[in-house]
Amino acid sequence: MLPDWIETIDYHTGGEPFRIIADPPLPLPGATVAERRIRAMVDPEVEMLRKTLCFEPRGHADMYGCFVVPPDDDGADLGVLFWHKDGFSTACGHGTIALGVWAVETGMVQAPNEGRVDVTIDVPSGRVVARVHREGGQTTAVTFVNVPSFVIAENLPVRTPRGEVLVTTAFGGAVYACVDVADLGLSVVPEHLDELIAIGRGIKWDLNESDAAKHPEDERLSGIYGTIVYEKLGTDESGRLHQRNVTIFADGEVDRSPCGSGTSARVAALFADGSLGEGQTLRHTSIVGSEFLARVTETGTTAGYPSVVPAVTGTAYLTGKHSFRVDPRDNLVPGFVLR
Repeated sequence: MLPDWIETIDYHTGGEPFRIIADPPLPLPGATVAERRIRAMVDPEVEMLRKTLCFEPRGHADMYGCFVVPPDDDGADLGVLFWHKDGFSTACGHGTIALGVWAVETGMVQAPNEGRVDVTIDVPSGRVVARVHREGGQTTAVTFVNVPSFVIAENLPVRTPRGEVLVTTAFGGAVYACVDVADLGLSVVPEHLDELIAIGRGIKWDLNESDAAKHPEDERLSGIYGTIVYEKLGTDESGRLHQRNVTIFADGEVDRSPCGSGTSARVAALFADGSLGEGQTLRHTSIVGSEFLARVTETGTTAGYPSVVPAVTGTAYLTGKHSFRVDPRDNLVPGFVLR
């Protein structure tokens, strides 16, 4: 049963919302964060809580958030279950950046006035780090150091309403399908968003059950989480590789940020095709103009695939604290989604 009041702390990372429930009002049992996620997905009360905080009128079709849970062991500062309108995701880079800011601003993790501090977080896809950079007693940026990321399949032909395109799938905490917007005859701009959403959803569901969407070691991480439609912008004035993207994730949600785990997948793909080398930086711009900077920190092999450890730097800001009322007489709980 839901409580009458639910407290949340809300941030945005590059324009993408992130609603934190620091003290979930329902039990979220499990020995690990990955296990907690699987159990939460089939718990009707937890699902009611997720929908209530995500659906209208308390949220919207593109809402995103998390439940803070204990870490897997003492090696991490916290654990987290990420959620959106369609369920629980395995990874979230923009959320990890926001959690780093939140952990420091609330005093959960002590931070210096100058320098940096690591906030270590257990997520369903593994253990990640939010490296919080500080100047003058304020947080200036957060670098999300992700799990090893790698390309699964390349040059997959997929039919779209604009003809056949070639798609690469890559893992960056979740599996993404990547497609060049030039092959669609479009641009990554708000004016084309409705068509990009439809195409992104179609590519996701076409590939979702294929071998190109399978994680080689953990079936819980399989399935196409989102489609990244990217646009090549050459190099910027600083010599950095510059691309713009929109990530269509879950079932038609639009990431306003450049997508942290999606950026990790792009780093893996760009490193694999030689476009991004060690020591080079990807300037990754979103459809609303916000930006992440990303690079390769390590190379290696994961489950037989050449892999990289991406580091993605961005910022997050507090937007508000909410006390949501759940009136037991309200026949629209948990709410609705008009898309």
